[in-house]
Amino acid sequence: MSSSQSWLLRPFNERSTQLFLGILIGAVALVSILHLVFPEDHALHVSAYTVTLLGKYLCYALLAVAVDLVWGYLGILSLGHGAFFALGGYAMGMYLMRQIGDRGVYGDPVLPDFMVFLNWQELPWFWHGFDMAWFAFAMVLLAPGLLALVFGFLAFRSRVTGVYLSIITQALTFALMLAFFRNEMGFGGNNGLTDFKDILGFDLRSDATRLGLFIATGIALAIGYVVCRGIVLSKLGRVSVACRDAEARTRFIGYRVERVQLFVFVVSAMLAGVAGALYVPQVGIINPSEFSPLFSIEVVVWVALGGRATLYGAVIGALLVNYAKTVFTGVMPDAWLFALGGLFVLVTVLLPKGIAGLLRRRKKADDDDQVTGQEVTA
Repeated sequence: MSSSQSWLLRPFNERSTQLFLGILIGAVALVSILHLVFPEDHALHVSAYTVTLLGKYLCYALLAVAVDLVWGYLGILSLGHGAFFALGGYAMGMYLMRQIGDRGVYGDPVLPDFMVFLNWQELPWFWHGFDMAWFAFAMVLLAPGLLALVFGFLAFRSRVTGVYLSIITQALTFALMLAFFRNEMGFGGNNGLTDFKDILGFDLRSDATRLGLFIATGIALAIGYVVCRGIVLSKLGRVSVACRDAEARTRFIGYRVERVQLFVFVVSAMLAGVAGALYVPQVGIINPSEFSPLFSIEVVVWVALGGRATLYGAVIGALLVNYAKTVFTGVMPDAWLFALGGLFVLVTVLLPKGIAGLLRRRKKADDDDQVTGQEVTA
């Protein structure tokens, strides 16, 4: 077995990974069955709206896993991962806009509606190629990956760390947000990209397409989790933790710390881009608000709530917070932020290691009880 195979297969030997994948696959299968088998008037039927909402939650979960990889195991508190998420979303949005063709409001077979409205005469050079699916899907990975590569090379080479690095990542996403708000950038300005028709020839308004996107997002989350877990369990993961806990000492014994940081940071950015690309066709829009620094900070809160340096804790945090947001906005639309803030404070005070820390504590207590029972029996 080659080394490239071993690090990818190693996570499957972990009970936590097996449990996570089993729950994820079971949940996706259950939702799919309840949506397809039961009629709309049945109590067990899962509506297309709920399927889309759950798909959005899974996109957020993948983004949270990407953030946990760099923050939990590398010690880099990124407050700019929303930028990578948005870039992946814009790459997908540009592909979806090119698929509209002459079905737009103005009937132009080449130019998107917002370009016709702004009296643009020709398609900008950076829009070329997005009429091809393979090119667009490649850009979903390359756009955030290249940005992370350039940014990370300059930052890690200069040994920018701690709060200073966090501030710079926040400044990066804020600058991109301001740039994408400008109409002359060619990305739809304040309104962004919307009114999508189909993806790969499938109607986005179709319930079957929505279910397919939900399943694809579940598969992407599973793959992303396994890749991150494989990195964590590899030698690279051990060196990453060493960089997190004692960067100077790790550098002193001969490791190129900046190379480790750069590689993990780029992988994390590409995962965030995939999450953004799957998010856009399900919600039907991408605009500069996704670059908002507040969104990136919120993602960090998801990870902290679920449990840092666990990966599955990031998924739990993302699902719990976004479900709570959905519930609170419906039950108490005027005070949902206070309810959500109270939840954050409560968990931070009572569960400093997040929900995953509570699960670990209970598992350890159960193991101790089992050992004590065996000793008494003996």
